[in-house]
Amino acid sequence: MTSTTSQQDVFRFLEDRFACAQACTECARACALRASLVDPDGTEEQELLRRKGIMCAEVCDATCRMLSEQTLADEEALRVQLEWCRTVCLDSAHTFDAHPTAEDAAAACRASARACTEFLGTLG
Repeated sequence: MTSTTSQQDVFRFLEDRFACAQACTECARACALRASLVDPDGTEEQELLRRKGIMCAEVCDATCRMLSEQTLADEEALRVQLEWCRTVCLDSAHTFDAHPTAEDAAAACRASARACTEFLGTLG
């Protein structure tokens, strides 16, 4: 491996890590907003929407914090976190799809899941 290739790999890693953290932050914000708009004493369907929003916001926030750490000592823990985030985001997006006012949250969830997938690809 040449020095240039090695530098390109490092740059790609850093760029993908940043893009993933940014997508997770945007998703956490959109999901927290979506959850805050639901009446806590509403129907079962509204309660599901609120719970999915809260869960996704928390998982995305935790993922962003992990990605923002200066050292990524445990690559396996990072992979598990990214997989969990991707799964929760896709599940939340499917739930939000059933609600006409939740398109922005569903799109943010899909973008976060896509960024997690891309960063997992970078990790190899």
